[in-house]
Amino acid sequence: MKFRKVSYSNLNPRQMEDFNFQKVSAVLTDYGFVTLRLNADWQGADFIAQHVDGELFLKVQLKGRAILDTKYKGKDIWVSFPHDGIWYLYPHDEFLAWALENTNIGQTKGWLNPHDIEAVTGKYSWPSPSRQVLQWLANYSLTDSVQIDSPS
Repeated sequence: MKFRKVSYSNLNPRQMEDFNFQKVSAVLTDYGFVTLRLNADWQGADFIAQHVDGELFLKVQLKGRAILDTKYKGKDIWVSFPHDGIWYLYPHDEFLAWALENTNIGQTKGWLNPHDIEAVTGKYSWPSPSRQVLQWLANYSLTDSVQIDSPS
């Protein structure tokens, strides 16, 4: 039997999510995490990442791009996505606060109360993050090093 790599673009959405889960799980292993896939979103998470220290558990939402969605606000969700061959894992609420202060997403269609972090609602995604966003996300790149601190 000869194995052939699959083309990501030929996968259906469910297969793409499975593919991405396997890829990010392999990367997270290098940082001491094991992952547990959830059949249905649990408290906003697609999977749980447990650190080998037995104390750190991350609720992770798996995406195909950088996103902010206030439905995840206050749920201690981390978002993981690939961009240009790099996997990122960032704390949603910390990114939300930063983006509302440093970008114009709050002025885009669908956002309400962008100047009040407690009352803000909306969602936004970046098919290709700006340089400014990538600079912020660099702290959460799983390529060279990763900062895993629970958001305050």
